[in-house]
Amino acid sequence: MDRVNLAAVRTMVQTAKDSIVTQAAGVGREPRVFLHWSAGHYGQPFADYHLNIDQQGEIYSEGNLTLVLAHTWHQNTGAIGVAMLCCAFATPADLGKEPPTDAQIETMAQIVAVLCQELDLPCDYDHVRTHAEQADIDGYGPTTTCERWDGWFWKTGEQPGTGGDIIRGKAIWYQLNGIGV
Repeated sequence: MDRVNLAAVRTMVQTAKDSIVTQAAGVGREPRVFLHWSAGHYGQPFADYHLNIDQQGEIYSEGNLTLVLAHTWHQNTGAIGVAMLCCAFATPADLGKEPPTDAQIETMAQIVAVLCQELDLPCDYDHVRTHAEQADIDGYGPTTTCERWDGWFWKTGEQPGTGGDIIRGKAIWYQLNGIGV
């Protein structure tokens, strides 16, 4: 995996846009962005995600956003998976010794701002979801089996269920203020 910056992410999306839109249309929807944490260690990128964000906010990618990767059950076609590299040994009560950092949260929001802008998507719940939000829809999330709860919140003690709203809100702020986009 290579280290990339937001300008490179923008170029990757521009290159992949037509293919992503076509893939999503093939399953009867618009493109989507799914937000994750890896449940691994800082510095441990995973090939299941298109974009990996390390502890200091560095972005890593294989560079091909058109690949259908295994990041969100039954939702990967025409979707981009973005993950913070963190939360090894986390529990729903405590995100552990490697929780999401402020740098990871801000970088994820900037990435979402760029992805939505370049894919012509609104930055809303229908197009940008945490894995926990999608898992709840599909019956394996934090309000059901709690099998997948990444992004349900980003900091220990935060209100459960606020993770998606936090990233979407920050991404909209970045779009409106032209920062990172």
